[in-house]
Amino acid sequence: MAVRKLGMVVSLWVGMVGGVEAGHICTLISDVNMSAILYQRGECSARVSPASTFKLALSLMGFDSGFLHDRHSPALAYKPGDPDWGGPNWLQPTDPERWIKYSVVWYSQRVTHALGIAQVEHYARLFGFGNADLSGDPGASNGLDRSWISSSLKISPLEQLHFQEKIARRELPVSERAFTLTSRISLLETHPDGWEIHGKTGTTYPRDTSGVSDESRGYGWFVGYATRGSRTLAFVQLEQDEKPNRVPTGLRVRDRFISTLSTLAQ
Repeated sequence: MAVRKLGMVVSLWVGMVGGVEAGHICTLISDVNMSAILYQRGECSARVSPASTFKLALSLMGFDSGFLHDRHSPALAYKPGDPDWGGPNWLQPTDPERWIKYSVVWYSQRVTHALGIAQVEHYARLFGFGNADLSGDPGASNGLDRSWISSSLKISPLEQLHFQEKIARRELPVSERAFTLTSRISLLETHPDGWEIHGKTGTTYPRDTSGVSDESRGYGWFVGYATRGSRTLAFVQLEQDEKPNRVPTGLRVRDRFISTLSTLAQ
């Protein structure tokens, strides 16, 4: 597909996905092979919490370091006191594949604690992952538990896009095996037209200085890349709710985004 035609199709796609969404913040789509942004709309340079999109970075760290072995190992058990707000799926024994699928926070904490703060921050700096600040809440010493959840770690949509491009091109300083296994557990679906979609959602809520979350203003991320044949597109969508919703913001952003992907195959 010619670049000009692809740009027109992408514009149509983005109009369907985010065009009139009241809470739209940023949409970015790039051609990974050409290192070219095909579409940019909204405020894409301001940093916010990455929420569960950080799991893709943690997956690369975990497989590269050897703490994570393969898609199904290690399988770890929930322990009383672990975060459980994700419902029954978070109470089950969890392996890397289930971790990403159900976005299990306590499994992320097992990875960060196994690596330690110095190594996680070192990887984050090498990855260019936002401000790479894993310190956590001021004075709380909880960086390994929640720095990526409405806390110290922040990243902009543009930085997210560049990170996804580096994953797709396998240009980060991790092993080939880490890329391969992260690719396998981040595969969401394959369209009948051949597009393979890899990505991760993230939902987080602004917190005031006392730590109280505003659950009516949830941020929702969907980041990743889609590949078909020799073509690879990286994408980032970020929105913010303006009223409460029982479905997490990131899941709604993902579903709207994926539902229009077939437009790209025309």
